[in-house]
Amino acid sequence: MGQENGRDDERPAHRVTVAPFLLCRYQTTNAHWEAFRKATGREKLEFAHETAPAASVNWFDAMAYCRWLSAEWGRRGALRARLPTEAEWEFAARGGLEGKLYPWGDAPRVYAAGRWQHGPEPVATSEPNGYGLFDMCENVHEWCSDWYDAGYYAVSPAENPQGPAHGLRRASRGGAWRHHIKFSRCAARSSIPPEFRYADYGFRVAVGG
Repeated sequence: MGQENGRDDERPAHRVTVAPFLLCRYQTTNAHWEAFRKATGREKLEFAHETAPAASVNWFDAMAYCRWLSAEWGRRGALRARLPTEAEWEFAARGGLEGKLYPWGDAPRVYAAGRWQHGPEPVATSEPNGYGLFDMCENVHEWCSDWYDAGYYAVSPAENPQGPAHGLRRASRGGAWRHHIKFSRCAARSSIPPEFRYADYGFRVAVGG
């Protein structure tokens, strides 16, 4: 986890073990969000295309969605939905390519002109990584469950790190359509206050762990 020649908050690179978990192949879409919105009386989101990721959601929105989805699944005996930790997200993003910069290797990906002009693209319009996960370092930033601490890697436990106990900002991962460079490295970290809503912030659901 991390990158030794990356930014300060990505160092030191260190080995981490995470318990088995499941991660949704796709970023949560507007179609998924619409069912939640209707059930809870929330307002519509900024982008309407049903297969685009649900964007402009803050951390509390994402957590509320996970609680709602857990209740829906609970009627069928399924596991609890939640946000992934940073460690789980980075493990998943790498797709089995340990030490590579991106989910697909070390070379930046070249995209066709015209993408991401007015908002996020529909999910799964790029090739998946080695674990079959789409858009892991692109399209929208994805909320993680952890509080963010730039120095956390120096004290992080080697097994199932959950992030610091307290903080002012929640961790997020992945690239975003509003950036000049649309994709991020697997090790790149980001964060904003959990109450903020931005048009390039979304999430995907984890289970287990």
